[in-house]
Amino acid sequence: MAEGPVVGDDGVARCPWGDGPAMRRYHDTEWGMPVRGETAMFERLSLEAFQAGLSWRTILDKRERFREVFHGFDVDAVAALADADLERLLTDPGIVRNRAKVEATRGNARAAAELRQHGGLESVIRAHRPDDTPRPATTAEMPTVSAESTALSKDLRKRGFRFVGPTTMHALMEAVGLVDTHLIGCHRRAASGEWGS
Repeated sequence: MAEGPVVGDDGVARCPWGDGPAMRRYHDTEWGMPVRGETAMFERLSLEAFQAGLSWRTILDKRERFREVFHGFDVDAVAALADADLERLLTDPGIVRNRAKVEATRGNARAAAELRQHGGLESVIRAHRPDDTPRPATTAEMPTVSAESTALSKDLRKRGFRFVGPTTMHALMEAVGLVDTHLIGCHRRAASGEWGS
């Protein structure tokens, strides 16, 4: 069912998924905000990869533990994780214990470190920023993939990254403000990201 913005108990219109304290806080203060720096971008990329096939609420609830066990998503620290470290992580109920995703996080950190000689992870992701942004009025109009996210996916895969499919990369682009998919009428529309008013 297509939904437009929903007015909360505080009288503010939001995207309908921004319901409940944790999701509202994330919707209002983080989603669509520009992200700067290798560590911050690697964290978002990693969490979006873990989210594949799951709800974002699941990842949000586990985010602090993810940050702890992956050393604040410091690329060099994650790249240096030993096989024994990964085995230990697979027993931690505070994260998503998916072997392929845990192993991909270390592999992606190593690929991100290699990207430093090509401008860095943030630069590579930002190079795929579209010239325009969607303007959805309802959830049914919110895109889940784009030509740009498909190109970013191919680019990162070519550079050795995993769990970076076109849909996951579109979600990343939304999360870090490279596209604005807050619904028209949502109080955050064009208020937080790269797109201005």
